[in-house]
Amino acid sequence: MSKELLIPSSNILLIEDDADTASYITDFFLTSSLQITVETDGIRGLDLAISRSWDCIILDRRLPGIDGLTVLTRLRAMNIQTPVLFLTTMDGIRDRVVGLRSGGDDYLVKPFAVAELSARIEGLLRRTKEPSGQTYLTFADVKIDLLTREVTRAGEKIYIQAQELKLLEYFMNHPCVVLSREMILQAVWDIDFPIRTNLVETHVSRLRERLGRDAPPLIHTVKGQGYTLRNQ
Repeated sequence: MSKELLIPSSNILLIEDDADTASYITDFFLTSSLQITVETDGIRGLDLAISRSWDCIILDRRLPGIDGLTVLTRLRAMNIQTPVLFLTTMDGIRDRVVGLRSGGDDYLVKPFAVAELSARIEGLLRRTKEPSGQTYLTFADVKIDLLTREVTRAGEKIYIQAQELKLLEYFMNHPCVVLSREMILQAVWDIDFPIRTNLVETHVSRLRERLGRDAPPLIHTVKGQGYTLRNQ
């Protein structure tokens, strides 16, 4: 796999206290366009996040000094909107929901493939470097007009119901992220308590039909975990 991201000359802050993980990441991107600065302590990491401009922050949840969630909430309280990707062993559904609700832009669980980390960073950088006032949301050959709410694939208009559109937007705002059934229920239907329902399964099936059974699939089932939007 090529290590060169589509977004050039980006400065990344990695706040990670595990030396092996930090080396694994920095070694992979050594010849890429990313400039990665590593900090191992939560307090120093927060200071660094505040004192300089970053294109993205990769943040562990468990850190000495102060934990990653505290780092993020303090950044957001100061209206620092730098994209933050949590990289952590805290893999519970509630952990993910808390991380994203607190202002995290993505959540990747250890152990991880550095190629997937690369794809997620690229997605965050692409979204944040797009011109302001963007009126379209795109992934692969699917486009949502955020003003007219029209959906097209390969230029062909797709009829889509309101809840299916909300589900599609959620997927497209979190590309390559494994979204659990519980996360989808909370984000799309505002259901954050245990419930026996096939809402997610039914709407994912309908959405796949809308996007075309004969077209390359975009919404993939991850057995035992949920669903993910990816172009392979």
